Amino acid sequence: MQPQLPIDVDPNTGVWTTDALPMLYVPRHFFTNNHAAVEEALGVEAYAEILYKAGYKSAYYWCDKEAKQHGISGMAVFEHYLNRLSQRGWGLFKIIEADPATAHAKIELRYSSFVLQQPEKSGKLCYMFAGWFAGAMDWVNDTAEGGKKAPRSQSKEAQCAGEHHDHKHDHCVFEVSPLAA
Repeated sequence: MQPQLPIDVDPNTGVWTTDALPMLYVPRHFFTNNHAAVEEALGVEAYAEILYKAGYKSAYYWCDKEAKQHGISGMAVFEHYLNRLSQRGWGLFKIIEADPATAHAKIELRYSSFVLQQPEKSGKLCYMFAGWFAGAMDWVNDTAEGGKKAPRSQSKEAQCAGEHHDHKHDHCVFEVSPLAA
C-alpha cells in the first residue's frame, strides 16, 4: 500500500480530486455518527439493503473510471480499489482468495473504521462494505474478454471484528459468491 494518496485541490472551487474523481474529506466520527443515526431511524435491515445497492453501483462506477484513468483491467482494478479504500481510512483491505470466473472472492478487513469508531457497539458493524465487493467483482467480469460470461455476484459480511466485545475476531471477512438464480 502506498502511504500517500494523490489529492488535488482546485484553487477556484475548493473541489478535491483523487485520480480525477471528486472527493469529500470528513472526520471519521462525523461519518459514523451520521451512519448510526440513519441506521437507528430506518433499522439495520432496511438501511443495509439501501447501502448495498448504492455501494454496488458506486463500486462499479469507480472501477470503470479508475480502469480508464490508470490503464488497468481485470483483478488489478479490484486490487487497486481495495488499496484506495485502505488509503482513505476505511480500514486495511486484502484479497484472501479470488476467482472472478466463478464470482467468488474472500476479502479480509482489519482496523475497520466502523469497529474502531464504535468500541461500545457489538455486532456486524461493517455491512456497508458488502455491496462494494459485489459491484467490483461484476465490473471485473463484465469487462473481461468476452464479457458477462460469469454469474452475477453477491457479497456478505461473514465475520465482523465488532461481533464480540472480547474481540474473538481480530478482523472482518467478506465473501463474494454467485447470485442465487
